[in-house]
Order: sequence, then C-alpha cells, then structure tokens
Amino acid sequence: MSEIIYRSVVQLAKAIQAKELSSVEVVQAHLNRIEEVNPKLNAVVQLRADAALEEARLADEALARGESKGLLHGIPMTIKDSLDTAGVITTGGTLGRKAFVPEKDATVVKRLKNEGAILMGKTNTPELTTSLETNNLIYGRTNNPYDLTRTSGGSSGGAAAIITTGGSPFDIGSDYGGSIRLPAHFCGIAGIKPTSGRVPRTGHIMPYALGATDAYQTIGPLARTVDDLTLLLGIIAGPDWQDPTIVPMPRANPDAVDLSTLRVAFYTDNGTTTPTAEIMQTVKDVAKSLERHTAVVEENRPARLEETWDLWTSLNVADGGYGTLEILEKAGTTQTSRNLGNADKEVTGREFGKRLREMDLFRSQMLGFMVNYDVIICPVNAHVAIKHDTLYQNFPAFSYASTYNLTGWPAAVVRAGTSPEGLPIGVQIVANPWREDVALKVAKFIETTFGGWQKVP
Repeated sequence: MSEIIYRSVVQLAKAIQAKELSSVEVVQAHLNRIEEVNPKLNAVVQLRADAALEEARLADEALARGESKGLLHGIPMTIKDSLDTAGVITTGGTLGRKAFVPEKDATVVKRLKNEGAILMGKTNTPELTTSLETNNLIYGRTNNPYDLTRTSGGSSGGAAAIITTGGSPFDIGSDYGGSIRLPAHFCGIAGIKPTSGRVPRTGHIMPYALGATDAYQTIGPLARTVDDLTLLLGIIAGPDWQDPTIVPMPRANPDAVDLSTLRVAFYTDNGTTTPTAEIMQTVKDVAKSLERHTAVVEENRPARLEETWDLWTSLNVADGGYGTLEILEKAGTTQTSRNLGNADKEVTGREFGKRLREMDLFRSQMLGFMVNYDVIICPVNAHVAIKHDTLYQNFPAFSYASTYNLTGWPAAVVRAGTSPEGLPIGVQIVANPWREDVALKVAKFIETTFGGWQKVP
C-alpha cells in the first residue's frame, strides 16, 4: 500500500493509463490510509468510500474498452469542505450548513471530475475559511501530522494534513491570507496561490463579489510535488463565465522557463515579526543554491512590507463584516465560532476610500520593485507549525503570506528545511502577475535540491 499512496498524481496517472495499477487498487489504498490516520488527524470530515470504489470500478472498465475521461482518469482526490460537491454535504465549517447538500459542483470540482478524478471525501476547514487554524463547531479541529498538539494551519488545514500522510494525492484549497501556503508550510507539502483572476471561485463558500477584498481570494491546488501543481493548475484555470474577475490569460509552461535568465530577490525578515533562526537560514540556503543557476540573486526587501498586516487587516473589517454576515445569513447560521461580523470595526466612507487608496499605492510600489526582479524568495510564516490555540498571540507572523494577497501575485510553497523539533520548513516563491510558470520552475528547482515533501515519521 505505501508504494501506491506515496506516488504523485503524475505517476499515478501514468500507471493507471498503462494498466500497471487499477483505479480500484489506487482508491482502496488511499481509503485504507484515511481509515488508518484520520482518527488522529481529523482531516477528512465526509467520506464516500463505497461510491468512490464504484466509480473506480467503472473507470477501470472504461479503460479496458480503450476509453479515458482525461488526464486524471481513475485518480482519487479529496476536496476542501468550502467547495461545493454535488450530492455530498458541504458545510463550509458553519453550523447553518451542517446538513447542506449542493445540487452541483463548484467549477474547479467539475473540471477535475471531467478529467476523470474520483472524489473520496471532504477535508476540514475553519468556519467560512476565515481563520488560519482549522477548527469549527461542526467537526472540531484538525491536527498536524508531525505533532498532534500543533495546528496543520488554515484554512486548508484538513487538505494539507491528509495529503502529507498519503491519504490523498491532491486537494484544492482556497487562499485569502495564506490559506493554501500556510498549511503547505506547516505540513511540508507543495501548494500554489495563483494570480488573482486565474481560477474561478464559483461554488466556494466565500465566492466572488467580496467587494474591496475580492482580489484577496484565490483557489489553487495542494499536492506533494511541484509537477502535480503544474498539472492541476492547468485543469482548473480559466474563465467559467460566472466569476466576473477571471481573465482568459494564456498560461506558460514552467519547462520553458530558462532558470539562468531569472533575477532573484530574497529577504528573511519583513519588519513585522522576525522569523526563527532556522526559517531565516533556510531562506538563505535556498537563495545561495540559486546563485549558480540564475542571473542575479540579491538580498533586497521591498519597501513598506512592514505595513502589510495593517493594510490587509484594516480592509478586512472596514465594512463591518457586511459580506461575511450576508454569507452567514444565507447559510442560516446563528451561532459562530468567533466574532465574524466585526460590526464595531466599520469605518466611514471617507476612511474606507483612504484604505483602498493605500492598498493601491502599496500594489504600485510593489510592482515598481519587481521591475528589477522575476522572483522573490521569502518565509511563508515567522514560525513553523504553532501549538493549538496560540493563533492570536502569533497573529502578525502570518503577514509574510498576506502581502501577496494584497498584490494578487502568484506564490508557491515547497518544503526546503526542517526545524530542530522535526517540523517542516517551507519557503515562499513569488513571481510577477500571471507568471505561475516562473514560480513553479523555481519551486521545482528547490524541491529537487532540498528534497521537498518527506514521509511523516
């Protein structure tokens, strides 16, 4: 079983198409692994084992007839519980949707199924995905596979935990302030937040039309290898003619990126929270490894990074939580896990306009910095996986991720080190708008050089 569950999506796809493995074998192996590890992790919150095995059997029969649905034919997946899945309970972590069963799939789920992927179950998320620790009033909290007393991160914490332990080959997360990248860092896997406007959010609990902060929210893949991110992003990207922000921007192939031409900037401290010595050293080690393979590697930090946290948080609450309250009302939620409304933080129209202007000026200044660079290497967070219930005392440490929700740029994460406690250390690889190919190319180099994902002891 271990040989099957630790194969990448790309490897599984080749093995199934070549009939070296059956879809039934692959799905069963992953279901067995979920049964083994999930009682301790609480990562998978809805399981459709019988239905998944039946779909796997049909996939094998189709392949025997010479028929294939697509790039993911017969490959199992889990999906974050914030994305609608037809016929399967989708709570978004909020009590009002405890028994909600969508009639249709979210756009990204439909696209994956159209390529032949088989849904095994749903993974845990904090309420409405609005926390960086995965915990809610329906399913409780998800634990980190490396240390059950620590969080797997949020809001895609269930996804990251089950992927790193071999219970699922891949999942789809969402990222509003680090919710793909942080769990990837805490759990030692790979993930990418695409450029804002790349992947439709139709069918997500926090949908498009979020007002001033709409560009913060992106959908992207989580997996154990960078090659899998490239494959999956190609499937889920592109307009669906419902999310009005999605741009039909062509995607470039990471294999076509010439590493030797890239100009790299790196920083280890954003001026808000100084990372641990091991995290800073990991970033420096990654930068040094790139020196022989790229055109430029310089330690250089964009100006005003220390303002990130205030800019990001101030816009989140400026409307008094109007958007969040609407979602809760629509869901029928009357009891929430924390103060999601922020009605006391509402500001005047003049103040709101000032904050929007400050965000745009920050974005402009960041673009000016990237005139001289193609890539930024930096921490994902100031800490490795933190202990449960310590989120708010460590809150500004999460500003390393939220910077790139403000800019809307693509940012990948891959494991590049290990802390003294044996916890994963990821690095963040940021590229210019629409240049996911550059971020993925550099992430692949780092993965190859430093080993990437490792089996959980």
